[in-house]
Amino acid sequence: MDLNKECLKEHLAGVNYPSYDVAKVWQDTKANPVWLHFGAGNIFRGYIARLANDMLNKGLTNKGVIASETFDYEIITNIYDKCDNLTLIASLSATKAPEYTVSASICEGVPASNYARLKEIFTNPSLQFISFTITEKGYGLKDINGNYTALVEEDFKNGPTKGKHAMSVVASLLYDRYQAGQLPIAVVSMDNCSHNGEKLESSVLDVVKHWEANGLVDAGFMSYLTDESKVTFPWTMIDKITPRPAKEVEEAIEKLGFSNMNPITTSRHTYIAPYVNCETAEYLVVEDKFPNGRPPLEKVGVYLTDRATVNKVETMKVTTCLNPLHTALAVYGCLLNYPSIASEMANPLLVKLVNGIGAEGMKVVVDPKIIKPADFLKEVLEERLPNKAIPDTPWRIATDTSQKIPVRYGETIKAYLKDDKLDLGSLKYIPLAIAGWLRYLLGVNDKLEAMELSSDPMLNDLKQALSQVKIGDKAVDLSSILSNKEIFGTDLTKTPLKVKIENYFLSLIAGEGAVLATLTKEL
Repeated sequence: MDLNKECLKEHLAGVNYPSYDVAKVWQDTKANPVWLHFGAGNIFRGYIARLANDMLNKGLTNKGVIASETFDYEIITNIYDKCDNLTLIASLSATKAPEYTVSASICEGVPASNYARLKEIFTNPSLQFISFTITEKGYGLKDINGNYTALVEEDFKNGPTKGKHAMSVVASLLYDRYQAGQLPIAVVSMDNCSHNGEKLESSVLDVVKHWEANGLVDAGFMSYLTDESKVTFPWTMIDKITPRPAKEVEEAIEKLGFSNMNPITTSRHTYIAPYVNCETAEYLVVEDKFPNGRPPLEKVGVYLTDRATVNKVETMKVTTCLNPLHTALAVYGCLLNYPSIASEMANPLLVKLVNGIGAEGMKVVVDPKIIKPADFLKEVLEERLPNKAIPDTPWRIATDTSQKIPVRYGETIKAYLKDDKLDLGSLKYIPLAIAGWLRYLLGVNDKLEAMELSSDPMLNDLKQALSQVKIGDKAVDLSSILSNKEIFGTDLTKTPLKVKIENYFLSLIAGEGAVLATLTKEL
């Protein structure tokens, strides 16, 4: 049985199906949409759209969500269209049997190139909010040197309706909504990045500022966007692992009776399948600012709160309870050839490493009150990271590490520096993680075999800075990297951590097997 609307007529055993009138929900949503989402990938299908599915099943709403894709239109044509916008979600627990759910809450898939349809949606007074999972890069208007990209410069000159960058398209559509009567709307980033709402707002306003300077939009448009009774840019924190489609999950789904569930790779290198495999743990914390109303998200597990609390939850997660641990496992997992994050958690040395990083961060953790940091950390260490059902790889997590370190470790380091009662030099596990990252950048594993490094915007510069380092060196000076405030949030050469990191690094490069030997010695 293929995953399409026909499969809703014959239910397979062991699969949860929609309890609502799917055809009517699709019809009503298309006619008068309340929710449009940009970014049609796995986190959206496996979590965000499933929230709409949950609300529909509980009778809390009669509308689903419309999906738009800004980057890879083949996701719409080769997955959404072929599956009639249905998604099969495989929820994978460390302790329970997998749970399979057919979600029908996505009522339409629209490539961003279909501007006419998006304009219809945006100018409908019924639209309450738009949301995003386009990754942090999707909001960027400038290149690594701080200059606007050629594409963005072109958008500045061409004005609304001709935008090509995602932020230009969104700004154009908001202009349509403004012209339709200054209709209210919430513009909500749900991307996993710090201060996501601020990033989204800044980029949209930057585009509009240039249009206004070039006389391409009404002067009142900027006032509309900055009037919170009309337009808001709420901040959010999202946390749920939805890794690449796994072969073992595909095989399990086919045993249930589904067919043609194999993943595809699009011409833009997106690896995607009709199904989404994901962990059961999930958190979505949203600043409750919706000037045109919203569905009852709080009744399906979403935390609705204020901006300060959203920021505290995000800070707790990315500086203490999850992300720093992930980064340490990523670099050491690559060095030690582990196939998955979960497999690393069978190594007591790596378990002690991430427990130690968590303990060091807990001394300065930000407590958001709505979620207890100790409970969150315990769940991460005992349930989420060891979950063998989640096929997440160290190589994937190691992507863009230079951009992550200032938050994942830098914030804790700065907090120690500010607290007279804490000794920065007492840190052991965080500097060992940083030294492990620098060892990883040499591009050879613990067996001294060449290994592929994950993408990182600073990769070439970092490799150049380490180009003179050789396995077996007896002395090293890492000042050119450790002094970089952009990476660490502070100049580590002026702290006790410089010598500690360099000593760990020397131990890690002593020779073949030195990584494991260092972990054994230190842990």
